[in-house]
Amino acid sequence: MASAPYPFTAVVGMDDMRLSLLLNAVSPAIGGVLVRGEKGTAKSTIVRGLTALLPVMDVVAGCRFSCAPEAPDSQCPDGPHEPGANASRPTRMVELPVGASEDRLVGALDIERALAEGVKAFEPGLLADAHRGILYVDEVNLLHDHLIDLLLDAAAMGSSYVEREGVSVRHAARFLLVGTMNPEEGELRPQLLDRFGLTVEVAASREPEQRVEVVRRRLAYDDDAADFAARWAEEETSLRERIVAARELLPQVALGDAALLQIAATCAAFEVDGMRADIVMARTATALAAWAGRTDVTSEDVRQAALLALPHRRRRAPFDAPGLDEDKLDETLDQFKGEDAPDDDPDPDPGPGDGGPGGGGVPPQGEGPDAAPDGAQPDDVPEAPEAPAPAPQQEPSGSGAGERAAVKAAEPFRTKVLSVPGLGEGAAGRRSRARTEHGRTTGSQRPRGTLTKLHLTATVQAAAPHQRARGRSGRGLVVRRDDLRQATREGREGNLVLFAVDASGSMAARQRMSAVKGAVLSLLLDAYQRRDKVGLVTFRGKDAELALPPTSSVDAAAARLEQLPTGGRTPLAAGLLKAHDVLRVERLRDPSRRPLLVVVTDGRATGGGQDPVALAARAARLHAADSVACVVVDCETGPVRLGLAGSLARELGGTAVTLDELRADSIAGLVREVQGTSRRAA
Repeated sequence: MASAPYPFTAVVGMDDMRLSLLLNAVSPAIGGVLVRGEKGTAKSTIVRGLTALLPVMDVVAGCRFSCAPEAPDSQCPDGPHEPGANASRPTRMVELPVGASEDRLVGALDIERALAEGVKAFEPGLLADAHRGILYVDEVNLLHDHLIDLLLDAAAMGSSYVEREGVSVRHAARFLLVGTMNPEEGELRPQLLDRFGLTVEVAASREPEQRVEVVRRRLAYDDDAADFAARWAEEETSLRERIVAARELLPQVALGDAALLQIAATCAAFEVDGMRADIVMARTATALAAWAGRTDVTSEDVRQAALLALPHRRRRAPFDAPGLDEDKLDETLDQFKGEDAPDDDPDPDPGPGDGGPGGGGVPPQGEGPDAAPDGAQPDDVPEAPEAPAPAPQQEPSGSGAGERAAVKAAEPFRTKVLSVPGLGEGAAGRRSRARTEHGRTTGSQRPRGTLTKLHLTATVQAAAPHQRARGRSGRGLVVRRDDLRQATREGREGNLVLFAVDASGSMAARQRMSAVKGAVLSLLLDAYQRRDKVGLVTFRGKDAELALPPTSSVDAAAARLEQLPTGGRTPLAAGLLKAHDVLRVERLRDPSRRPLLVVVTDGRATGGGQDPVALAARAARLHAADSVACVVVDCETGPVRLGLAGSLARELGGTAVTLDELRADSIAGLVREVQGTSRRAA
């Protein structure tokens, strides 16, 4: 027997997240919630708790798509539905795993039966299961981009379309979308961020008393879930009734011209792209009013709607952090507050539980739990102390000078494309050629397992010679399983781009290191756009270190780069050996993701043994033996150049480019050069 879910009203803190979920329960048209934050902060627990609060659903008996009896979908694949037996069931929460396939998400169409029998045999996917319920996507930032596109398209249109070789199925798919992500593991593209209605930041509380209450409640739930749920039953019932009341009140809420002007002015002041933000803010402010038991929208509703709907739409560039300047928000609202705007009630009485932000919160508590210590809203986290002023710069006396403070990176620029030669089979991306599920069709093969992408021409060619033997009569083609051919497609994959950056004293001249950081930052931006994983190895002094293990978070790599100090000798061999170790481990973890090693150095080797140059050459040949695609970014400047970076590139079996040549508008054919050099080395 399944245990009772953890009560929504028993969760400690997390007011913004709980309010965002409740507003979407009142008005699903808001467009869902994206929850950003660290692990162990009760994200999934809260969503499951909300599911238990939602009303019981009436559905057409036997319909796999949860059609409502009073208004069944006219295009339902299980229809048409005749008036008759209906059924009731609880609202579902459907979880989409990170490794789900496209067919698992949208449903699978049996192409063999469609061709041979003319039957649309459709197996519903998770989108159909989630119709009229909640679709929960943990780690949404780790999903493949094409799955996220399918998911958000269905959420926006309220329906899902499945098409295979001219055979199509359409069904309703309206659900409350909740996505969670840890920003340290990689960001979502701004275009995808914009598709989520609201966003909230969550973090574990730093207050000992609140953490104690989290643990106390969680232990009580684990000891006796049914008894714990019974103790919160009254609060759960009260909140459930309030959701129903707000839904009924929502159509009566008036969004006046003054509130609309404030919404438009706020979106314009924060320079958000498009009009989706205005629409989401309007729907959110209306839902806030209904949640508070009012029929008019106040300035405070607009303010709270902005805090929930705009932060993720302010991300203008890949390395920008989401956020909103509240002082600027207040100034804008004051400036455009019309005379006919309703006065904000400083102490509204929205009904049971005036505990959340914006006067429309959730039931007050001592604040509650999850399987790991739950958190509170970001305001509960103490502000970090101001960083001390940087120490004054010391001028080096030579290449082995002491450590220097980090310098700021130069302005990034658009780089030439660096790609791995050959044809890979890694995760979908935008860098190197690969066999993928999506892309241009390059051929056909017999299917291995379930047929997913039919090559129609090859299938007809395979079936045609056997028509007389199969007793064909009429115009139809007799097709059997052995005739089916799977289309092979070629697209692009994401790679592991590992940076090995020389931070020694020879690189320490302020102007040079600033340019180097600017170049690496530009390559990181390129990696972000091409869906790569990135890692960062630095070497200086006596050794090398892995400053950032391979990750999907390009933002984290940019932060490490910004803090990178310089100074000391150049242990080039140590840097290359560290990079070799990292790539060896990653090859075991993810064999299909091909690496690209980018060594950023002037080529000098002045530390790490009695003959550092020979040691560096030996370490470089290890990468060449593994056929790792390598590019050396030559940071040497000045009228006299030793060409050491070029020698290193030859040992690596790769190519060398200068900082100037790395710019997209400076050279042509860099990709061909990298590939050609790698092929010669092979």
